[in-house]
Amino acid sequence: MKKLTLASIALAAPMMLAAQSAVDAYNLSQNDLRGTARFMSMGGAFTALGGDLSSITQNPAGIGVYRRSEIGATLDISPSKFTTNGSEKISENQTKVACNNFGYVGTVRLDGALRTFSWGVSYNRVASFNRVFSAYNNPTATSLSNYIAAYTTTPEADLNFGENYNPYFDSGADWLSILAYNSYLINPVADGSYRGLAQNGTHGDALTQMRESGYVDEYAIDFGGNVSDVVYWGVGIGITDLDYKLSSNYSESMSNAAIMSENGLVNGDAGFNLENFRHINGSGWNFKAGVIVRPINELRLGFAVHTPTWYSLSQDGIAGLSYSYNNPAAPASDNNPLSGYEETDGSYYNFHLKSPWRMMVGAGAVIGSQAIVSIDYERQAYPDMAIKYQNNWGDFVNDDYVNEDIKNYYQATNIIRIGAEFRPTSRFSVRAGYSYSSSNVRSQAADGDLEIYTSGMNPSYTFNRDTYSISVGAGYRYQAFYIDAAYVYRNRKSTYHAYTDWANNMAPTADLTQTTNSIVLSAGFRF
Repeated sequence: MKKLTLASIALAAPMMLAAQSAVDAYNLSQNDLRGTARFMSMGGAFTALGGDLSSITQNPAGIGVYRRSEIGATLDISPSKFTTNGSEKISENQTKVACNNFGYVGTVRLDGALRTFSWGVSYNRVASFNRVFSAYNNPTATSLSNYIAAYTTTPEADLNFGENYNPYFDSGADWLSILAYNSYLINPVADGSYRGLAQNGTHGDALTQMRESGYVDEYAIDFGGNVSDVVYWGVGIGITDLDYKLSSNYSESMSNAAIMSENGLVNGDAGFNLENFRHINGSGWNFKAGVIVRPINELRLGFAVHTPTWYSLSQDGIAGLSYSYNNPAAPASDNNPLSGYEETDGSYYNFHLKSPWRMMVGAGAVIGSQAIVSIDYERQAYPDMAIKYQNNWGDFVNDDYVNEDIKNYYQATNIIRIGAEFRPTSRFSVRAGYSYSSSNVRSQAADGDLEIYTSGMNPSYTFNRDTYSISVGAGYRYQAFYIDAAYVYRNRKSTYHAYTDWANNMAPTADLTQTTNSIVLSAGFRF
């Protein structure tokens, strides 16, 4: 498409397209409280307990606690409500049904100090990306177009399409700048810079519609044993499968905006809608090791460490922008309103991601033959995340700029888990649990003191604050069979940003609260 141009233009240096970002590393590295009904009903506080198909992936030493073989599966039904508080309160609902866990543990009894040796294979859904929400802001203090204009330094000639020239692949310019320029969101001015749509006296509003889906599944292979009924040990390898999809719409509507017309820039009405579609998928692996010590019958102490998950990922995406600009001072014509639709080329690239290290300790108290109380502490080292990009020679090298952003934006997460189980009879159990995760976002980033860089053509991002869950459950055993049920209430608070604050300009934001009420059912057989 050939853009309308102004008479005088100055040149500036082009910007490169950002393929990955610290925000991507963060979004793909988060974990949920998921697993068997017994595990979830006790808040996941199993680092020192073991003997559960989910606990194995938390602390592999839990496999050493087994005295018999086991096979089991878990069903999770999770209705969620997503509520945003921008200028208006908007709520949306979503229900997902999934098999969170199934697995097998085999155990053999031995003579000597090594009393038992166990091995196991299991499937666990360790994270879900499912989320849908909308946010509305009225009025807005500025416009996305102004932010794009502020960072665009590519000469106008390099943003224009020409014969045998495609700026998406030939210019090295930022793709969102190219899309905005060819959709008249940004327009060149006499000094060679660009200006956006918002100006003094502009009144506008903004609407976001976001839909995310996907998962991280882990297939674990674990080995462990029991030494003299005092020390239980375990090691495990996890193979992960990651799939993430994003579909988003961000629209603005403005009056008294600086719009392009046949006569250059004039005051008028503007509206645009930016669409983004993105898909990331790939696989990874990690290693886990742990130990549980029972110094006395009433006390159990646990420790486990998880290496990062090393992912090999691929991403593809595309963006489109529809626009309409009306000059009320001019008669309606083919060029008034000036409207159309522009679409980027498809983007595709490979990258490597290293997720955070995880370390956890726990203690459990056994009270007679009827009760268990346990507490865990876990630390996840988010600043240690790292991304590698693929260079022109096909090698993967550290992305120093993104990895520096990771350290500037994120901090370690502290997680507390508490669980209890009471057995009024030998067959029936009741349980309760609580889990709390602190925010992993540094205050400078959360408070808007830093400019936040994203990748591709989607400038929006979400920062989590704290997350907590409260759970209750019950279990019944009959001979070798068992069935467990749990109810889990989860509350996660976040802040949505349509794009980053910059140079004292405040972008549209909204508080986002996700509440999930999960019903979890597990059944299994020990033999």
